[in-house]
Formats: sequence, structure tokens, C-alpha cells
Amino acid sequence: MARRKLVYEGKAKILYEGPEPGTLVQYFKDDATAFNAEKRDVIDGKGVLNNRLSEFFMQGLSAIGVPNHFIKRLNMREQLIRAVEIIPLEVVVRNVAAGSICERLGIEEGTPMPRPIVEFYLKNDELGDPIVSEEHIIAFGWAAQQDLDDMVSLALRVNDFLSGLMLGVGIKLVDFKIEIGRIWDGDFMRLIVADEISPDSCRLWDMETNRKLDKDVFRRDLGDLADAYTEVARRLGVMPQGPSGVSKPTLIN
Repeated sequence: MARRKLVYEGKAKILYEGPEPGTLVQYFKDDATAFNAEKRDVIDGKGVLNNRLSEFFMQGLSAIGVPNHFIKRLNMREQLIRAVEIIPLEVVVRNVAAGSICERLGIEEGTPMPRPIVEFYLKNDELGDPIVSEEHIIAFGWAAQQDLDDMVSLALRVNDFLSGLMLGVGIKLVDFKIEIGRIWDGDFMRLIVADEISPDSCRLWDMETNRKLDKDVFRRDLGDLADAYTEVARRLGVMPQGPSGVSKPTLIN
């Protein structure tokens, strides 16, 4: 394989220059991190699972008209994506109280939100990705008001899609995080969903038992992270399943 140009390496993914202008190759690593990378490990097969699951979710969004960066999956760990200008914000949608909102507002974990709540966090690891208001975003030029309106609309459409999908397989979508980027068609700019959608970026609980099926398994030492992600993939029909159970992640083509 020809040597590829590294564009960016993050905690869970690597971006390489794509084969065509305006494209990138996104590689999913097995690395798991939590608490701003203070806790780290390598989880066998995690990158394979996240690649397949993110492909599945992005294709589903495309089918209902939600624009995103996904073009096609290349192999077990890589997918071809559109290059975008990432807005430096994480967009979080909360359906059930968990994580930082419980600490900030004293809400008991598991409390249903009165309606889906959209929050913005500045993408800055050194600052711990602090929550920011729309006023901050506009004042500091991270996005314009129209961008924010479009981002909220995109996030809520993703929420509707994922919530219904998960409900159908007995999983509660507690919350999730997405990133959004800008692309240009000539002089026309539009916003699309980027980065990934996977159990790394969602909180997913079993509907009956509240068993965690997401990265909280790693954060809280609740068991085997690959097993949790494999369970999500199995329920969604993403992973092949034989008579003796779910195939190993490394068998995915």
C-alpha cells in the first residue's frame, strides 16, 4: 500500500488524505479514552465495531435526507468521507439525565428530560471541552445564528432517527454527541453531520435493565467494552451471527 499523508490523529481516529480532492480516509483505532484521556486502554476490535456502526447510522441518516460526510466503507477499519470544515463545537442532545448534567444541576441519573435538550461544548481538550452558550458562540465567532439554528435542527433530526432505531431493538438513547462541519457547493455553504456516530459518542442503556452498552462501561469499569458494543451491533443486525452466537469483530469484511 502506498504511504498516505496523515492529516490528523485524535484519541479514537486517524484521518488520512483521500484518493480524490475533497475526501479523507477515516481510520478507527482500538484506543479507548475517558476523563480527557486520563484513563486509557486498547480494546481489541473496538475500531472495527465503531467503523461498522458509524457506517450503519450514517447510511440511515442519508436515507432520510440528513446530510453527512460518509461516502463508503473501505475495509474493516476505514471509511471514505467528505472533507469538511469542522465547527469547533460538540453538539450534545440529552433525552435522559446522565453524566455531566447530573453533576451540574443535581439531577438524579435516569431522570427523563421534559424534552430533548441540546447543549454546545467548545472542542478544547486543554479546557476540558467546557459547555458554552449560544451567546458565547456568536460573540466569539465560532458560528453564526443561522448556523446554530441549522445545527439544532440537524441534531434533533438525528435524535429522532436514533431514538426510534434504538427503541426498536430494546435500547434507550440516553444522549449522544455529534460534530457538524461546513461544505461548499460553489458559493453555497451547507452544514452536514461529521465525525462519527457510535457507542463511543452515545449513551445507550438496555430498556429493561438499564445495563450500559456504551463507553460508560469503560469509564466506570462495568465489564468488557467490546462485549457491550458487540451487543449493540448484534441487536441492530450490523454484525453477522452464526448458530453459536455473534462472530468476532475481526471477522467483519
